[in-house]
Amino acid sequence: MNTASVQRNESQELLQLVSFHIEEEEYGVDILNVQEIIKCVPITKVPNSPEFVEGVINLRGRVIPILDLRYRFGFAKKEKTKDTRIIVVETRNNTVGFIVDAVNEVLRISANITEAPPSMVSGIDSEFIKSVGKLKERMLILIDLNKVLTKSESEKLLVA
Repeated sequence: MNTASVQRNESQELLQLVSFHIEEEEYGVDILNVQEIIKCVPITKVPNSPEFVEGVINLRGRVIPILDLRYRFGFAKKEKTKDTRIIVVETRNNTVGFIVDAVNEVLRISANITEAPPSMVSGIDSEFIKSVGKLKERMLILIDLNKVLTKSESEKLLVA
């Protein structure tokens, strides 16, 4: 395979993403990591659980820890609305639910319209950000799910 065809394949790579909102910003995660999206259900608080864990839910017989991405990204807590959703994802060998303000859509974007994030984007630390997608009239912040939880936090979930 020659260099020209490799470059052409890279530029034509499509990313399939689930996009969602927190505050006024639009974020995306790779659809391959998303198991499902559910309406917000009652969350059971767990005594002595890590600070970053909102609680747990029973999802068809499985106990799933729930984290509020607003809190994780440093935004103020907010009352849940009819649009609030839980995105159930696989990250660091854990199944976890992330509370988001609203889920938008499934997008297919070309990898060549993304670029490395600046050091600070939308007030959240760029360590969580994989890249930034430049869409026609908006920006999409792509989240690296493996960095939303540190290794030690992920291990605490296994114990919790």
